[in-house]
Amino acid sequence: MNVLVTGGAGFLGQQLIRVLLDQPKVLKLGEIKQITCFDQVPGTLEHARVRNVAGDMANADTIASLLDGDTGVVIHLAAVVSGTAEADFDLGMRVNLDGTRALLQACRGLGTQPRVLFSSSLAVFGGRLPEVVDDSVTPTPQGSYGAQKLMGELLVQDYTRKGFIDGRSVRIPTVVVRPGRPNGAASGFASSIVREPLAGREAVLPVPLDACMWIASPRVVIANLLHALALSPADWGWHRSVNLPGLTASMADELAALEAVGGSAARALVKSVPDEGVRRLVQSWPARFNTTRATAMGFRADSDFLAIVRAYVEDHPQAVLVRR
Repeated sequence: MNVLVTGGAGFLGQQLIRVLLDQPKVLKLGEIKQITCFDQVPGTLEHARVRNVAGDMANADTIASLLDGDTGVVIHLAAVVSGTAEADFDLGMRVNLDGTRALLQACRGLGTQPRVLFSSSLAVFGGRLPEVVDDSVTPTPQGSYGAQKLMGELLVQDYTRKGFIDGRSVRIPTVVVRPGRPNGAASGFASSIVREPLAGREAVLPVPLDACMWIASPRVVIANLLHALALSPADWGWHRSVNLPGLTASMADELAALEAVGGSAARALVKSVPDEGVRRLVQSWPARFNTTRATAMGFRADSDFLAIVRAYVEDHPQAVLVRR
């Protein structure tokens, strides 16, 4: 069986590919013969079973060339992230909507009903929401990124209903702590205010200390993505979208965990610089969920934010220069 990972050169994509290489039967769908890592830039992971391809996510011919009769699993991570999609509407629509449809059409053309995992986002929710969002709440996105992700979910649902694919969509919490360089995500500061001070660099906090977010660590997100793929169609039932578990953390919680790990020197590197545009977009996203369905399906969450920071330090010791 072959696997395609779009957005595979990103940090989640690269971690996911490494796990698939180390545990080739983790998907419970047979031995993995080849993994195609597709992104706008080539992936850096060199392995005999990895094919690195760079190209345009919205080019239907390019996408079709990535698949063959042996493609049994498609993991769709590629996306223009929230802040960029809001700033450049056409780019977001082209990649996030047109690219998703091109991929689903290519999967449909195989005629083999491949298993497709679509990475969605809690940004599909917004506007007037209950204090705690559960699985009965209708998505009402308040940003272009969230709208594009919701449209992708609906396409995955309908292509599954028609029997073209075996699709499933997971609404991923804000991933913290993201390693590497900042990206265009509006929520990127939630990682920066931990990652940068631990590396001895200043970071900016654009929202109030009491601002809360629904958060998951890279470790837990990777585990949940693989679990979503390993579940059978019967486990999913007719509804192919799910809110993944996470934890609610305020910016004060984050900074307390930063200080617990990096001391007062690290905490002092975070400067408050309010940004109304970022605050409006990020705080339109819900910060508290009841994920009863996901928990019953076997998905899991982190224990607390301090554990997330400690996991980051364990996984990226070379990026941590400031410690208590």
